[in-house]
Amino acid sequence: IENAAREPEVEDLGRQLVAMGANIEGLGTSRLIVTGVEELHAAEHTVIPDRVVSATYLASAVITGGDVRVLDARPDHMVMLLRKLTDMGALVETTGEGIRVVGPSRVRAVDVATLPYPGVATDYKPLITTVLSVAQGVSIVTENLFVGRFRYVDELAKLGAFVTTEGHHAMIRGVDRLIGTEVHGSDIRAAAALVLAGLVAEGQTVVTGMNHVQRGYDQLPERLASLGASVTWRD
Repeated sequence: IENAAREPEVEDLGRQLVAMGANIEGLGTSRLIVTGVEELHAAEHTVIPDRVVSATYLASAVITGGDVRVLDARPDHMVMLLRKLTDMGALVETTGEGIRVVGPSRVRAVDVATLPYPGVATDYKPLITTVLSVAQGVSIVTENLFVGRFRYVDELAKLGAFVTTEGHHAMIRGVDRLIGTEVHGSDIRAAAALVLAGLVAEGQTVVTGMNHVQRGYDQLPERLASLGASVTWRD
């Protein structure tokens, strides 16, 4: 397989298959050689942590100026993101137990471009855009992988964010504050990003479309509440 994805999730799946008896060479590279075997057998495998879920909680620390530890998060899977969080002014510490991020008093503007792994993942982009919406200065976010993945910026604008898009680029002029209102998350990352925006918006923010979040996060509102946020489910 030429031009294979190098994401940790692909490599992890390959390692599971190898543990089950598959013959796969080149895991973690863009060239995989798969030799068929007669059968696979049962094996025990621990799935790697979800790096986008980890990124969501780390981003919550940056946007709120909080202090969050994400246990079992894999810094080696998130190198470029952690660099960008550092550029934003966050303190990032990595240990054998996971990742700790302490947010700055005011986020600094940075430019970010999505790229195939090990670059900044496109799934991080809504989270990053939301954090930068309250940064000091102007940021440019470039989407190099997919078309039409800035739909959530219209919802951010309802909260008072200043984001303009042109083609693959979004210009984000940071504002001093966001104002709570009702917004809709059209997909899993957009909904999660709008929840982050609600953490720092003045007043109450209602995010609809949370069924998307339930598909990819385990108790996101409850976990944010355990960190001190005022987040509840509403029928």
